Amino acid sequence: MTEALKRWVLAVQEFTYLLVAAVRDAFTPPRYLTDTLIQMDVIGVGSLPVVVLIGFFTGGVLSLQTYRTMSDFGEVGLLGEIVALSLVLELGPVLTALMVAGRVSSGIASELGSMVVSEQVDAMRALGTDPVRKLVAPRLFATVITLPLLTILADFCGMLGGYFISYSTVHLTTQEYWTPAYQSLTYKDVTQGLIKPFFFGILISMIGCYQGLHTKGGTEGVGRATTQAMVKASVSIILVDFFITKFLVGIGF
Repeated sequence: MTEALKRWVLAVQEFTYLLVAAVRDAFTPPRYLTDTLIQMDVIGVGSLPVVVLIGFFTGGVLSLQTYRTMSDFGEVGLLGEIVALSLVLELGPVLTALMVAGRVSSGIASELGSMVVSEQVDAMRALGTDPVRKLVAPRLFATVITLPLLTILADFCGMLGGYFISYSTVHLTTQEYWTPAYQSLTYKDVTQGLIKPFFFGILISMIGCYQGLHTKGGTEGVGRATTQAMVKASVSIILVDFFITKFLVGIGF
């Protein structure tokens, strides 16, 4: 038990050091802007199809389930408001982060783990290149920049899916759906929905980088690092979402 606790504390320290080093490297030269743009394309553009699909069908399912409940009380007109608030506050940020974590965090761990196993990272150090500056910082900032944008797209696609169901199944008009949906969203709701992806992006990228750079055991170690990155990132997203929500609700945001 004591050894496990020591390993956990050491891992937290190393993770924190890696995060601080990556943030520091972003504000000091040399900066690898091209690598950052490439990672934004891989992480952001590459995640578009899954984010659009998940957002659209989540909104559709949410609309169907909400209609079943609200029809019992004769409040079907609130369908657009409920779908919009649910997506913007919780489902949009969390589901988008989980999908991106499954794709990106595991991919980063696999890529960096393969470089560690093949001694490419050691070769970079021998040539005077900082692996954190070259490999970690671009992935961190690419994820932090693209994840909020993906969340906005997922929210819109979710509301579009909810509208499709409400129009075809519930027979609400366009105005009856979109007007309450738009009026129900306040500045605080939108801000809260965009604060979370910022922290989720840090978790997704840094957990993937940490697991990849600490890969041991050859190709089998790469597989373990990939699995651990996805699991740890997903669990961390759920836990951090709870604490962020509790904090924002506590301060009346």
